[in-house]
Amino acid sequence: MNYRMIVQYDGTRYEGWQRQTRTAETAQGKLEAAVLAASGEAAQVIGAGRTDAGVHAAGQTANFHLKAPQDAEALEARINEALPDDIGVFALREAEERFHSRFSAVEKTYRYRIRTGTEKKVFERRFVWQYGKPLDVPAMERAAALLTGTHDFTSFCANKKMKKSAVRTLSVIRLHEEDGELVISYTGSGFLQGMARILTGTLVEVGEGRRPAEDMARVLAAKDRQAAGFTAPPQGLVLASVSYGEEIAF
Repeated sequence: MNYRMIVQYDGTRYEGWQRQTRTAETAQGKLEAAVLAASGEAAQVIGAGRTDAGVHAAGQTANFHLKAPQDAEALEARINEALPDDIGVFALREAEERFHSRFSAVEKTYRYRIRTGTEKKVFERRFVWQYGKPLDVPAMERAAALLTGTHDFTSFCANKKMKKSAVRTLSVIRLHEEDGELVISYTGSGFLQGMARILTGTLVEVGEGRRPAEDMARVLAAKDRQAAGFTAPPQGLVLASVSYGEEIAF
């Protein structure tokens, strides 16, 4: 039986989503341990996006298979009981066998928060980059427009050894500034390792006046990580939602 669920986690103390041999502190590892405790079966929990260390999720979608059928509502409650307080699941439901949280996904949306005002967000420091300076948002919007669409995003990939295609489609890059905070939302067909944070760092360099907005065409064409900007810190980034289109309604 295939089950899918929406997962939220505060990624501050975790080494990213993906299970690792060197540490037990990953979101996937904690969820798999909770599924085992709740169901009595070992299962691989597959996430739609492999978030980096320190990155959060508000709408991560995950799925897993169990041999013995379970009542979904009761299973959800038992999994949450077995999870630490900084990870939670909801909307756990039975899914079609063909459903795969990663490969069935149509689009993902990441959201990055930057404090641009002078007042510190003390109680939100785990979820916002405390940048604390004004940025030229119109210039950043011009740069974002050049990054929107289907491109080879090799320059925005943290994995230098990646051999697969780096072509991705960003359908929307939206910037919204209000009350001393700039929120950048990225919606796309898929994201490379570190891509959202490198995009953010590059846009911030534009907002600082360190590079012109028109430089984005050169950066894309270079297909070289060194051509893009710095990697923004992880705490401002959250996987906001995953879309599966009309054929696979959640």
